[in-house]
Amino acid sequence: MFENYELEIIYRDEHYIAINKPSGLLVHKSMIDRHEIYFAMKMLRDQIGQWVYPIHRLDKPTSGVLLFALDSESARLMSEEFKAKNIEKKYIAIVRGYIEEEGSIDYPLSVKLDKIADKKASEEKEAEEAQTSFVRLAKVELNHAVGRYDTTRYSLVELSPKTGRKHQLRRHMKHLSHHILGDTKYGRGEHNKMVREHYNCHRLMLHAKSLEFFHPYFHKRIVLKAGLDETWEVFKSLFSYLEDV
Repeated sequence: MFENYELEIIYRDEHYIAINKPSGLLVHKSMIDRHEIYFAMKMLRDQIGQWVYPIHRLDKPTSGVLLFALDSESARLMSEEFKAKNIEKKYIAIVRGYIEEEGSIDYPLSVKLDKIADKKASEEKEAEEAQTSFVRLAKVELNHAVGRYDTTRYSLVELSPKTGRKHQLRRHMKHLSHHILGDTKYGRGEHNKMVREHYNCHRLMLHAKSLEFFHPYFHKRIVLKAGLDETWEVFKSLFSYLEDV
C-alpha cells in the first residue's frame, strides 16, 4: 500500500517538519504490528535524507497532522509544550446518530495495555483523567436501512482532546454511544458494513485536521492544517462543511 509512497509535507523549517499522515500508516515500528514494514518516521527520514524525532503520535487508522522535530533539542522543547498542554489539536469525525450541538466529556479511561509491548506492566493502574470537547458541525439522515431502522443518522463533529490518553477520542465517542464510523475496535459493525458497501469507506473516519503550537524559536503561534483523502471526499456531498477543510 505504501510502496513508493511519497508523504505529503505540510510544514517545514530548520527545526520542525509536519506531514499529513495517511490512514493505515504506523508512526513508528511497533511490537504489536510486527508484520508492518512501513512507518511514517522511517519513510520521512528516507524521503528528506535526514533523521527525524517523533514528538507525538496518531493511531494507525487515524489520518492528519503529524509533527516531527529535526534535532533532539527541538524535540525536547516541543515535548514540553505537549506535556504542558499548550498544544491545540482539532479533529473531525463522522459519528453514529445526532450528537448534541456541543459539549464536553470528562470520563476517566482505564489504561490500555498492549499484550506484547506492556506484558510486564501492572494491570492494576487506576483509570486516568480524560477530557474531550466537541462541536457538531453538521448532521444528515440517509436512506439506508441498518438494523431495525429504515434510515440512518450521522453527525460530522469537531473533537478537541484536552488530554492524550490511548484511543481517547474513539473511546469517548463510544461512551456517548456516538461511535466513529469505520472503527473496527470500538465502533458498530453494522454501520461500518453499510458505509463500506454504499460509500466504499474502508477506514476510520477520524482525521487530525489541525495542530496549533507556539514555536519555541520563532516565538509565534503556528497553525498546521491537513487536507482530506479520497474517502473523505466521498462524504463532501453529504456534509458541505467538508468543502472548507
